[in-house]
Amino acid sequence: MSKYVKQLMTDELKSRWDGVNDALLVDVSKLEANDAVVLRRRLREKNISLMVVKNSLARRASEGTTLAPAFEGAEGTMAVAWGGEDIVSLAKEIVAVKKDKAFEEFEARGGVMDGAKLSADDVTAVSKWPSRGEQLSILMGQILGPGMTLNAQLLGPGASLGSQIKQKGEGDEE
Repeated sequence: MSKYVKQLMTDELKSRWDGVNDALLVDVSKLEANDAVVLRRRLREKNISLMVVKNSLARRASEGTTLAPAFEGAEGTMAVAWGGEDIVSLAKEIVAVKKDKAFEEFEARGGVMDGAKLSADDVTAVSKWPSRGEQLSILMGQILGPGMTLNAQLLGPGASLGSQIKQKGEGDEE
């Protein structure tokens, strides 16, 4: 491959990965062609991109970015997966694909999260974390909890008093 073509491919990868801070490396080389198509469709539905890329080309394209640590020492056939809501949802989907019987040959090899290199075991650990949506719901519960308690404490005695006054008022009419 000529230097000009390599530079064009490197520039294309840089533009695709522009703004990407988290990615996972996976091995899809052992999958049958039809299974790979099904896998790509499944990932596309979750807004996850998957690209098989030559290691040296990926190293060159990611040089100076937060993705660079993922490709340090990477060997063998690799595909890069990125996208989804956040790194946790990406890791959850990759682990779910690995557990699916149709994709037994699929393998997570590692990745990068905020510039820190991840191993295959780290990917599994990250998949057990709460996703962004789950974290927001936990936070909202923690914020709203004390307010709801205060509201109940303020309205509870007033409601009891109002009920007693109503009962007394109904008793006088008879």
